[in-house]
Amino acid sequence: MLRKNSFPSPQVLAAFTTLLLVGACAFAEEALGPSVASDPAPQQSATAQTQAAQAEGSAAGTGQAAPSGVGPSFGTGTFEAPGVTGAAPTGTLVGQKVAELREDLGRLQSQLDQHNNQLQNLRVSARQFAGNYHSLIGAMNARLQVGTTPGNPELVAQWNQAQSELQQVGASIASLNTLSSEVNSTSALSSFLLESQRATFELRGAVEEDHRQLAILEDEVNKTVVIIERLLNELTDDIARTQNYFATERMNLTAMQIAIDNGEYIGGSLASRAFGAPAPPPQGGAASLVGQRQPLVVVRFDRSNVEYEQALFTVVSSALERRPNAGFDIVAVSPSVGNSAQVALETSKARRHAEGVLRSLTAMGLPADRMTLAATSSAQAQVNEVHVYVR
Repeated sequence: MLRKNSFPSPQVLAAFTTLLLVGACAFAEEALGPSVASDPAPQQSATAQTQAAQAEGSAAGTGQAAPSGVGPSFGTGTFEAPGVTGAAPTGTLVGQKVAELREDLGRLQSQLDQHNNQLQNLRVSARQFAGNYHSLIGAMNARLQVGTTPGNPELVAQWNQAQSELQQVGASIASLNTLSSEVNSTSALSSFLLESQRATFELRGAVEEDHRQLAILEDEVNKTVVIIERLLNELTDDIARTQNYFATERMNLTAMQIAIDNGEYIGGSLASRAFGAPAPPPQGGAASLVGQRQPLVVVRFDRSNVEYEQALFTVVSSALERRPNAGFDIVAVSPSVGNSAQVALETSKARRHAEGVLRSLTAMGLPADRMTLAATSSAQAQVNEVHVYVR
């Protein structure tokens, strides 16, 4: 159990207090309290993927040939734009604004299609390079398993080629990160377009046909926003999986280099050993923490474009300095007031905010298997919030 005097310095807390005054973020005083002791089932999503990648990597370090085509576990989703419904001009100023918004949506959806094509092409090329890499690894494993001459030049040449193929997989990580930045920019444009469309409803001088077209346009903008958010989520998962795969296989190549120098394997790869496993999530799921434990961070989305990343990075970094094996539970909390449709809408918005916080932490370098994501509603919440708990 950590003592209270191990909390962030007064200067850091003063900076956080400033953020509280503008209503963007609220930070817990008991930031690094004791974790909940429980024995639930382990995480199955990112943790299972990490273990699978490590198991694949250990095959290269134990003389077992990895099957051709094994590589990063990419997602399988495709993200096609829903299209824009055409409409006849009404001749009003509001109708002209609707036509402009329709053109903006068409350009936005064109960008979305480009992002989707880039993602699919990156997945295909990375799988191809990974397949070539594992074919070379399998051939070297077969030679090393029965034994060969120390420093066999044929194996050295194959090892160099395998390293080159793996570097191509590593290059795809940079391309995926670049694509993620571009999709984030597109997401910001979609939010701006949605606000512009809603503001057009308030303009004077509209006829009923203008509002009918605006309603259709709003539905299509919302569908596009949802597809962009799903694309961002899958991109984040692809980047995390590829980074884990690349780091594991680099360790395997190092172990294989030693084996080639000796003409045989002398031990398994260190990549197959797990270090610093975080504590399991609480029984009942992360959503059960709301109202029961003090969160490490509370981000309140009471206005658009809440800038929380710097403060979030500082607090999470401080938590990891004091507890290197810490895990984090991210909970979307929405108000429970209103009718069922309003509650469902706010819950959906809160989940998107929580997914954005998860993407931010992933971009900061926090491994995906150290985080869980959950959602709940609370009568105490006045606006959509995201709670981050440390365990």
